[in-house]
Amino acid sequence: MYPVFAAIFPVFILLMLGNVARRSAFLDEHFWVQAEKVTYYILFPALLVEHLAKAEVDFASAGWLLLLAGAVPLLASLLCFLFAPWLRLNGADFTSFFQGSIRFNTYIGLAVMAVALPAPALTLAAIIVAVMIPLVNLLCIAVFARYTHGQVRPVAILLSIVRNPLIMASVIGIILNVLPFSLPDMWWSVVVKLGQMALPLGLLAVGAGLRLQALRESGKTLLWAALIKLVLLPALVFVLCSLLHIPSLERAVLVMFAALPTASSAYILARQLGGNAAMMAVLITGETLLSMMSLPLVLLAVS
Repeated sequence: MYPVFAAIFPVFILLMLGNVARRSAFLDEHFWVQAEKVTYYILFPALLVEHLAKAEVDFASAGWLLLLAGAVPLLASLLCFLFAPWLRLNGADFTSFFQGSIRFNTYIGLAVMAVALPAPALTLAAIIVAVMIPLVNLLCIAVFARYTHGQVRPVAILLSIVRNPLIMASVIGIILNVLPFSLPDMWWSVVVKLGQMALPLGLLAVGAGLRLQALRESGKTLLWAALIKLVLLPALVFVLCSLLHIPSLERAVLVMFAALPTASSAYILARQLGGNAAMMAVLITGETLLSMMSLPLVLLAVS
């Protein structure tokens, strides 16, 4: 038990340090906006490119991993629709509940893979990200189109997915992996150093984005979304992987991704497309805090 908590402890310490730095005004709001921007558009893409380009992975034989990565958000969607009648949510509230149950925080996920699982885990995580991000975005947009009156332009949504820096980085990394030549070492040195900054700065930015005062408005929606996202979904994925005899490391990475709290980007989408942004803030903060207790237990179960 202790090694599991020791491995994941630094992740949550960085989250809390980011929150303290923002709340104390040691670093102002403008800094955190820029920190999240540079992490999302430069540092995390560099990390993904590095690990995918240098990965010793047979992409042709990764079929089960890709299929299960696609199955995770579909299972989450099914759970949402199963539990929604009990909550009696209006359209805007349901979109927040849906995002809280299906989205995953990439920053926390990659950080956990890096510190708590063997080295190939980060490469497997990069492959999973390339599959899950487009599918999650499509599912969320479809729910907004059905349950709100926000403007949803299919072409714009498709372009936003194609231009997603994490998707672009994954594609570039895979292309570099299969090319018969490699980039010069001096260029790789730059990519590696950028990637090394991604996890600590990304976690600090996530922590700064937590709004603890929003938890005063929490209620049964948070409890049900957290139950789906942090308990039921990882349990279902674990059972599915076990039935299919998925290798232990791939199973651990898939289950950990299923157990991640929702992403802070869900708040922006809720504001743009007519969702309940206030509820979304509650779900993001509440799930992130609850994951500090649930993720170590999930990691212990899959290790």
